[in-house]
Amino acid sequence: MRKLTYLLLITTIFFSCNQKTETTVTEEKENEIIETPKKEITDPKETEVWKPEPKVISFNENDVPSDAIILFDGSNLEAWISTKDASKALWTIHPDKTMIVKPETGDIQTKQNFGSVQLHLEWSAPDIIKGEGQGRGNSGVFFQDKYEVQILDSYQNKTYANGQATSIYKQHIPLANATKAPDQWQIYDIIFHAPEFDTEGKKTKSGTFTVIHNGVLVQDHVEILGSTEYIGPPKNEPHGKGPIKLQDHGNLVQYRNIWVREL
Repeated sequence: MRKLTYLLLITTIFFSCNQKTETTVTEEKENEIIETPKKEITDPKETEVWKPEPKVISFNENDVPSDAIILFDGSNLEAWISTKDASKALWTIHPDKTMIVKPETGDIQTKQNFGSVQLHLEWSAPDIIKGEGQGRGNSGVFFQDKYEVQILDSYQNKTYANGQATSIYKQHIPLANATKAPDQWQIYDIIFHAPEFDTEGKKTKSGTFTVIHNGVLVQDHVEILGSTEYIGPPKNEPHGKGPIKLQDHGNLVQYRNIWVREL
């Protein structure tokens, strides 16, 4: 009788364990994620996106985009002020609708402040070649009054590589020297993405520059390390939008056809 009872007990335990195992397997199967095979796309219309449509840009007689802000077209300096005292900009406008640095009058900057922008600018080295290195055809275009893309007559003119034309001054050397001879006009097309700061003044995202010089890519989305200092390392003081500035470095650099598109 004891043997029979013992046998029944073992059979019951075995059956219970086996039943629990089967239940577990069943539950796992029920919770299993079954992927539905992706439908093969055979109709090209299924990948066409019609909305939103990009805005239409037209161009004026000087090839300026219709959504651009004209900063200088040769007619006046109304978009500019003196950097040192916010008075009237004193650079000279020539009859051929070019403007030239007037040495010792100081830098000029836009009345309007900007964030991220696309800037088109044309410049020419002085008609009479003087000096060498940083003393020859030197100026600069600053974004938000802090970040400089160098303007310099770098045609057959040796200087430090991170200070030649199109360098992000003292930070990034150009990929190539695309400078034309001084009797020709230079064309800069610059994409500037402004750095970002949080409410406590900490930089959360670095700015970047992309620069095309005479149709040649010379700065390819490079990181702005901070302000472009003449002496010492870059600084990262918090700021918002700021003016675009042209530098009076004492050289007779000429400008024409300057416009900007806000990004």
